[in-house]
Amino acid sequence: MSAEFGITTRIEGDVAIVVPRGDLDAVTSPALARVLQEHLGAAEPCRGVVLDFSGVEFCDSRCIGVLVASYRHARDRGIGMAVARPRGAVQRLFVIAGIDQVITVEEDLGRAVKAVTAN
Repeated sequence: MSAEFGITTRIEGDVAIVVPRGDLDAVTSPALARVLQEHLGAAEPCRGVVLDFSGVEFCDSRCIGVLVASYRHARDRGIGMAVARPRGAVQRLFVIAGIDQVITVEEDLGRAVKAVTAN
């Protein structure tokens, strides 16, 4: 993994906030998948998971695959999932790949948290 890459997680009420930073690519995306699986596969999962992408500089198709697979897992378990604050090229990739049509993408972290707990 690149030296700049990292993932932190915090719990706010019923919502897990997952905060990756750096590049999400073929090398680092599996780490994101593991963190998401920990939350989505828990015996007593949170009500929602929000990925704060404000510190993500780059993501590729492997990252998109992790997001889609995690979204499907969340949906199947009745857990809300959203992405907050993607920037620049990452936001453009979400639009081009149509991720914003499947997964809730919000410019504001608070709105993303509200979106995953709205059900």
